[in-house]
Amino acid sequence: MHQAEMVFNGIDGASGGYLLASLTPAQIVALARGEPLDREEQAALQVRHEQTLDGAGVAENVEDPTDLAQAGWGAIFAAGADPAVREALAPLLDHRRAQATPRDERFYQEYTGKDGYQPGESTVRFLARHGAGPGPADPRNVPYYLLIVGDPEAIPYRFQYQLDVQYAVGRLHFDTLDEYASYARTVVGAEGVIGRTTPCRATFFGVRNAGDRATELSAEYLVAPLAEAVAGAFPEWQVETVLAEAASKARLAGLLGGAETPSLLFTASHCLGFPHDDGRQRDHQGAILCQDWPGPRAWREPIPPAHYFSADDVRTDIGAGAGLGGLVAFVFGCFGAGTPHLDSFAHETTGERQALAPHAFVARLPQRLLGHPRGGALAVVGHVDRAWSYSYAWYEAGAQLGVFESALQRLMKGYPVGYAMEYFDERYAELSTLIAAELEEMRYGYEPDEWELAGLWTANNDARGYVIVGDPAVRLGR
Repeated sequence: MHQAEMVFNGIDGASGGYLLASLTPAQIVALARGEPLDREEQAALQVRHEQTLDGAGVAENVEDPTDLAQAGWGAIFAAGADPAVREALAPLLDHRRAQATPRDERFYQEYTGKDGYQPGESTVRFLARHGAGPGPADPRNVPYYLLIVGDPEAIPYRFQYQLDVQYAVGRLHFDTLDEYASYARTVVGAEGVIGRTTPCRATFFGVRNAGDRATELSAEYLVAPLAEAVAGAFPEWQVETVLAEAASKARLAGLLGGAETPSLLFTASHCLGFPHDDGRQRDHQGAILCQDWPGPRAWREPIPPAHYFSADDVRTDIGAGAGLGGLVAFVFGCFGAGTPHLDSFAHETTGERQALAPHAFVARLPQRLLGHPRGGALAVVGHVDRAWSYSYAWYEAGAQLGVFESALQRLMKGYPVGYAMEYFDERYAELSTLIAAELEEMRYGYEPDEWELAGLWTANNDARGYVIVGDPAVRLGR
């Protein structure tokens, strides 16, 4: 897998070309040299890296971090948030309060008004205002499970990234109050069901477009071996792999609201991006490009809707089939969870970050899946910004699926999605610690191995971008 260039995911829906051309390690090292270190974030990541996963970053007094009565749960609203949003979510908030407070009333918190997120506030400052400093999450100060409620302009992605280093964090943002209310009903209803009458199903959907290196890698080194690994670990589950020619838009429609909707859906593909001034960006950025796309050699023009699955394709009418209730989806692809305002890459010539969008936003597809009026998904895990093959493959070492396997196995065991994603948080902390040390040494003349530094920098950007859209305390139905 050692290549002359590094291959990235993402297709420009407006042109049909790649969102980012392949780069050599030397080009990436040049970008890394110009990236300033965030000292506050690095300090938190160093603390996180020094911990082990045994306690999932939670204080030692928390014996079971999967139990809300021990780990706690809280919701963070922006200081000026519309009270109607809180009212729409009331059934979920009341449900979580009942689960979190049998032992201690402090284990449930709503951060609103002056206690909510303040404009421009850092994660360190927010936590300090509420009695928490760096170190393991202690629910006597701030609960371990935290749901951010609001768009990423009101509560930035940067705040979420940093908070997620130590806590289990998810985000909810919808355009309508009805969607908030629908999501609250979905979660409360799903957790009120005792037992399961149908077998648990996991589906792994992997596109492999002709002549496309990125999807060749993800199909071969991620989707197929990951499905095989979890099938071996969970023989009681029905595990299905949908690869290459089978991974069509029509098939995905059946998996996202049709009769084939599984408990767990894992997809790997290109997702679409659009220029910041393109009218399609808000609704279609992060849409899943399917096998219907003929590939980069055969198709060199704008991508039509027939080639991709977007929020527009999620059926919400009465005759739509089985609905989405109980689904947890993991979408590997660029912008699958959302888009930041500014690009993570500094421009090669100006050294300045470019605007990706007029403002940061949560992707429309997960919004539609979670806010489905007939029973939505419980959570969607995906990327903010671009996705990279370094998530699952390392130069000279080959496929590296330990983080994915561990997270999915926790999910399939019935653990909360936020607890399952701790493996990704630990990887981010480890990579950030390594890249910080390399960049610090480079200030004093150290010349790094280009492949090693390029890999670390790329993998670090990738690891930071995984986020949960939805309540981090939800679990797969079993």
